[in-house]
Amino acid sequence: MLINMEQMLSIAKENKFAVGAYNISNLELMRIVVEQCEEDNAPAIIEVHPTEVFYCKDDFFAYVLQRIKNSSVPFVLHLDHGDNLDSVVRAIHNGFSSVMIDGSLLSWEENVDITRKTVEICHRVGVSVEGELGTIGKTGTAVEDGLQNGIYTNPDDAKRFVEETGVDTLAIGIGTAHGIYPKDVIPKIRIDILDDIVSKVNIPFVLHGGSSNPDDQIAEAVRHGITKVNISSDFKHAFFDKVREVLANDEGWDPNNLFPECLVEGKKVVHHKNELFNSVGKADLYKSVKPWRAEFL
Repeated sequence: MLINMEQMLSIAKENKFAVGAYNISNLELMRIVVEQCEEDNAPAIIEVHPTEVFYCKDDFFAYVLQRIKNSSVPFVLHLDHGDNLDSVVRAIHNGFSSVMIDGSLLSWEENVDITRKTVEICHRVGVSVEGELGTIGKTGTAVEDGLQNGIYTNPDDAKRFVEETGVDTLAIGIGTAHGIYPKDVIPKIRIDILDDIVSKVNIPFVLHGGSSNPDDQIAEAVRHGITKVNISSDFKHAFFDKVREVLANDEGWDPNNLFPECLVEGKKVVHHKNELFNSVGKADLYKSVKPWRAEFL
């Protein structure tokens, strides 16, 4: 079943669990997420970054929509880190039920302006909008600088931002970074900042950079009000590690032989995340929710 983000996260917020948001850009990654979440009876969000949209092309989403609309499990199809209004309109055209507009690196005025415009466009057709305030760090060779340069979200600014833009959900900066952390780097999620934001703003909150963080910190963030956790690197890493292993031991080139074991490894990660977010079995909470339909579809 296809629903939008407001439908998805209002129930998660009320029942104090989080929904995994998994980035996909091809058939195999899509299968990992959908098949495992169906097995777990867990609601999920299919995320696609603008660069991933460019890679897999618009026609791919006809398959994605057909697959998730016919599922017994509720899914959202969401644009991740939309970089401009063109990306947003393209996502709407492709049938996405939710979009993110990321103006976090812009000035306050510019971020509010583009986010408000996105809300005005999307809400006319029932598409949910995620904004971002504060920034997420980056891992890699400069991971320590990346974490230090990430901007924590000011709770008072979060309240003002939501009031001025009308976003349905907000991605906040509380100490995570995109990517896989080096072994000698242990991130620290600022639960104190999260608590302050939750006390001031009554909408669902999003944790970006959910991969590679200690499980106990993610679980604590969920208990304290995070209702959407973005996962990309962790399950892709498991999938492609197995691809490399299979290719190293087998000169075959048939996807039927290459990918089955790799799908299993990716699914193990998605299952673990669903358990961590306390979303296993929570699809039953959506039985009374009507499938999402935009007016133009």
